[in-house]
Amino acid sequence: MTRLTARVQHRDVVLAIIVLFALIAFAPAPGSDLPKVSVTTYHNGIARQGVNSAETILTPANVSSRRFGKLFSQGVDGSVYAQPLYVSDLYIPGRAIHNVIFVATQHGSVYAFDADSNRGAGAAPIWKVTLADAGAGVTSVSSDDVACGDITPEIGITGTPVIDPDSGTLYVVAKTKESGQVVQRLHALDVATGAEQRGGPVTISGTVRGKGAGSTNGWLHFDALHENQRPGLLLQNGLVYVSWAAHCDGWPFHGWVMAYEASTLEQVGVWNSTPDRQGGGIWQSGAAPAGDGEDLFFATGNGDFTATKGGSDFGDSILRLGWRRGSLRVLDFFTPYDEANLNAGDIEPGSGGVVLFSAPKTGHQLAVETSKSGTLYIVDPTRMGHFNASSNNNIVQSLPSATGGVWGTPAWWKDTLYVGPSYDTMKAFRFNPDLNLFELSPVSQGATTFRFPGPTPSISANGDRSGILWVVQSDAYVDDGPAVLRAYNAADLSQQLYASSDNPRRDDPGRAVKFAVPTIANGKVYVGAKDRITVFGLR
Repeated sequence: MTRLTARVQHRDVVLAIIVLFALIAFAPAPGSDLPKVSVTTYHNGIARQGVNSAETILTPANVSSRRFGKLFSQGVDGSVYAQPLYVSDLYIPGRAIHNVIFVATQHGSVYAFDADSNRGAGAAPIWKVTLADAGAGVTSVSSDDVACGDITPEIGITGTPVIDPDSGTLYVVAKTKESGQVVQRLHALDVATGAEQRGGPVTISGTVRGKGAGSTNGWLHFDALHENQRPGLLLQNGLVYVSWAAHCDGWPFHGWVMAYEASTLEQVGVWNSTPDRQGGGIWQSGAAPAGDGEDLFFATGNGDFTATKGGSDFGDSILRLGWRRGSLRVLDFFTPYDEANLNAGDIEPGSGGVVLFSAPKTGHQLAVETSKSGTLYIVDPTRMGHFNASSNNNIVQSLPSATGGVWGTPAWWKDTLYVGPSYDTMKAFRFNPDLNLFELSPVSQGATTFRFPGPTPSISANGDRSGILWVVQSDAYVDDGPAVLRAYNAADLSQQLYASSDNPRRDDPGRAVKFAVPTIANGKVYVGAKDRITVFGLR
């Protein structure tokens, strides 16, 4: 397959090509009637639109409690915070061709399962790799070690891996404890065997100039204990991007982004969001940074902001970062006018990922970011607006308190933005092509009110038809209760098609974990939980 990430001038064209190839990443097996879909990165593509537009099996007409439900589960050794990834028609040495679902756990393990069956040869994993080795004194990290109960009882693999379909490599970061010290490593695993490749693993470290929290003699060093590799990984233009935030805002912490050559795992860039202050973590409720084929886009959480006063600190901001001449640099940014109040109230952007999309009439690329306050920020990635002390009229559009607070990433399909708020219902906002703005009121909304954290929606569709919006309701995680898989008619969110809670004895997907994202591919839906991966489909 031709590498998709060659630098070109027309970014919208690049974005469209990347989304297509992220979905159809492997050739179909001989005799297949239609190309099969692969989901190789967080939220289906690096634009993070959350859409599988090549779903020909599941439709609003056949997804119901009578015809659709749980098919089987596979047990795993820890909680599944990372979105499951999927490769179709993968050749496994000695086992022929399989559709494979990849599952990463907080115990530090990566599993490759047959995606279609748990019977016969599918009863056991195709392969399993545990990146911790208790026998050698290498374990996952206890939540007590980071003094934070957000992820319990252990921390191993949190961020969603990324798969390079060209080389057949799965990139993943694992956090381990070794001889009393916490270490983070970037691994490159062969998708067919689980074997390390590309010279991996490599130990993650990084240093930048700065006098911020935790610095020594004018230098700031990456802290593997305090830094939480929460966001998914981004693979773009031959580089793997890894980013970090904190565990429970445990000081000292900063936002970090590091870039590695995908072919060698050589580190080629290190950037810190608050080198002279503190905070500014990149967590996004698990969302990976978005990419346009060349640069990356993300939001930072609460922290210090000094960029308009000659500083280099970018808390509470939406940023465009680029790798130029051997280093990572801020190319553009937007910070809300009321950043100080947002920071003080802990209601800033950064609780979800940036979504890139093209305006329907002009084709011009735009970016949208949600926030804990429920405000939607729409920016032009080529002129992001920087900071205006009096208002947000320096960006394309701001929709204050459009929804309840959002801890997740929207989905984009058919000129509509789908948002899953907390203490609110699912909402769909239409982009008006004549005004080149979003309409202020939702065109449809669901009936179910979600508690914290609210869901991250994903959509399956056959082109611009048969759209289904899928969410994993995970608010029962507080009481160790069950996750709920829900499906809505994407054309009208008031029509709920399916809920696993309608038949819990048959369809229970397992105990909920926060920020779970469903993966939809080739007629099946995959849901991660505390100790299993559950597969749903037509019965």
